[in-house]
Amino acid sequence: MQLKVADITDIDSILKLHNKYQIAHISEDDKKDGFVTTAFTKEQLKDIIEQEQGIFIAVKKGEVIGYVMSASWQFWSEWPIFALMIQDLPKLTYLSQNITIDNSYQYGPVCIDKSVRSSGLLEKLFDFALEHMSKRYPILVTFINKINHRSYAAHTRKLGLDVIQEFEFNSNHYYELVYDTSKRVQNR
Repeated sequence: MQLKVADITDIDSILKLHNKYQIAHISEDDKKDGFVTTAFTKEQLKDIIEQEQGIFIAVKKGEVIGYVMSASWQFWSEWPIFALMIQDLPKLTYLSQNITIDNSYQYGPVCIDKSVRSSGLLEKLFDFALEHMSKRYPILVTFINKINHRSYAAHTRKLGLDVIQEFEFNSNHYYELVYDTSKRVQNR
């Protein structure tokens, strides 16, 4: 298995994994095992790769088996949920500082193929993404839908993210979480 920063040639394999677990494509029964909510086009993935170098992937036998997306708030601002989060940032404090679009970034979505879940891949991929993003930002910010219990447990128990607040968007309820990018999960 190889961890790497995604490039344009990885887009089809990223989308294949993404679509397999995207909420619009999975059964109600499978939602308990985790899902991703945001839909992406090839063009949007191309943009995050070229503009942000913001997709970190695990590749096994030529297939993407896991990814972490991370990018600036400026990049994510076209999506309404992120616009709401940006508007809210100034009232949040973490690491003894106000959170801003300049000292934080949006982490996620994250997707790990079922075949490699609970193998430690999430922790490795998370740390790999942090290695790159911590050079630009001291604070990671993300959100998790309250009905996505598996993702919530993985991010709070395995990775150690802290809930900073809860919010509602489009009749869905979310946890907003933060993390100190100077810490690595593998070293805890």
